[in-house]
Amino acid sequence: MQYRIIPVTPFQQNCTLFWCERTRQALVIDPGGDADKIAAVLEAEGLTPAYILLTHGHLDHVGAAGVLASRWQVPIWGPHKDDAFWIDGLSEQSRMFGFPQVQAFQPDRWLEEGEQIQCGDLVLEILHCPGHTPGHLVFYHADSKLAQVGDVLFNGSIGRTDFPRGDHAALIHSIRKKLFPLGDEVSFIPGHGPMSTFGQEKRSNPFVSDRRG
Repeated sequence: MQYRIIPVTPFQQNCTLFWCERTRQALVIDPGGDADKIAAVLEAEGLTPAYILLTHGHLDHVGAAGVLASRWQVPIWGPHKDDAFWIDGLSEQSRMFGFPQVQAFQPDRWLEEGEQIQCGDLVLEILHCPGHTPGHLVFYHADSKLAQVGDVLFNGSIGRTDFPRGDHAALIHSIRKKLFPLGDEVSFIPGHGPMSTFGQEKRSNPFVSDRRG
């Protein structure tokens, strides 16, 4: 599997492309905005989008999903159905964050933990990791030991839980009981900022490190 990170929106959100090297089919994860920028990277890499995947319903992660799904005629999958209220409130989110109004959409399929997504030879596992939002998902490629974790975990930090239906205890549980057991060697792409590994965060992240007990 190959991947590329494309920072988008004023929040520098990490839209991520995962693709199958044999078929050149791609998964577009969290296209939060800057649709033309994302499309230009796909064209430059010679990739054909197969699905748009969403980790959660916040605007900076989903803002370009509707327009890109229409442009490419591809389905939007995710997040978990517990984030439906965020998707339904996109207009309100645009006003809240000072973004231009985005094209409304409904996911073609809500995703559940334990499901898998196949794109060419690429298979992603789905984990439901609530806390930042109730319907937050993580996409994990076991063969590459690489995860796209959205806003659950960051290099040196964790996701906010002060938005509606955020839950700090649930977030810590998601990190410690679902992500860390995947293995210290697993690298992850967060929703914002630089990559890290679960091992590094277990050792040094002040919010979830082993030192916190």
